[in-house]
Amino acid sequence: MHMQKILLMMALCLIAHNLRGQEEKTTYKTVSDQFETFYNQGKYDSLFVMFSPEMQVALPLDKAVEFFTGLKNQAGQITSRQFIKYESTYAVYKTRFERGLYGVNISIENHSKINGLFFKPYTDEILPMIERNRSTMILPFKEEWSVVWGGDTKALNYHIDNKAQKNAFDFIILDENGKSFRTDGQKNEDYYAFGKEIIAPCDGEIVLMVDGIKENKPGEFNTIYIPGNSIILKTEQNEFLFFAHFKQHSIKVKQGDKVIRGQVLGLCGNTGNSSEPHLHFHIQNVENMIIATGAKCYFEKIIANGEIKTDYSPVKNDKIRNH
Repeated sequence: MHMQKILLMMALCLIAHNLRGQEEKTTYKTVSDQFETFYNQGKYDSLFVMFSPEMQVALPLDKAVEFFTGLKNQAGQITSRQFIKYESTYAVYKTRFERGLYGVNISIENHSKINGLFFKPYTDEILPMIERNRSTMILPFKEEWSVVWGGDTKALNYHIDNKAQKNAFDFIILDENGKSFRTDGQKNEDYYAFGKEIIAPCDGEIVLMVDGIKENKPGEFNTIYIPGNSIILKTEQNEFLFFAHFKQHSIKVKQGDKVIRGQVLGLCGNTGNSSEPHLHFHIQNVENMIIATGAKCYFEKIIANGEIKTDYSPVKNDKIRNH
């Protein structure tokens, strides 16, 4: 059930002379334009050809294809790019992807081959911070579910070390014997959570929807697109609710849709970096998970372990349902 932020930084540092000018050189413009074209077209083998021999050794073709595929799934197409400055041998480009703003840093050698490349969040803007949700929320499901991970310590919540996911929850359904599946658990259909409806905790707008990721076999992981089929719901209070691991082709909303509290978003699945059907849910301050900071989530009125709780944030091992 591990969910990790996809790695969006790779670097190859080579000895080279310093570049002093701050105007984009023709060679860098040519290479960066070609890089953007091949990336947007999905021609990752052509990107690999642009690498210097040393770069090709450091990042072989199969690893390069895996990296760029993951980047495309996470960030989307490049929509705009602006040269900013040089840092050592690297040209720094403020690059707008469909789902985030990044610095794309490119270094080239004398034969116009790329000998250094890395991506990192571009933060020239002050991001809004939120400590907890201001919107009134219900749990994102109808039945009684159990909290696998949730709370403020690492013992309660392995997400704690991830800036965006530090207050995240993982939810499953358990039977009276504490098992999450019937029979031998070899099929997704054996799991109680599989196919259960996931609902909107509050009103909002769908700002991201990813569908079409294939279901995992229980015990296996998809590390190329970590969240699997996923949704980000933006609330009227500018909170971004992140739902991950939906069942393939089960999502019932699309980007731009306005949804209301309790509306069905899709069905629980086992996609992405997930070992069994479950729901990952957290709140963050901006849409882009790479630069986001998580916020603690409190639910308006729920039943936790048989007791009514108001304004409550569940913790590991709680059995919870809406009141």
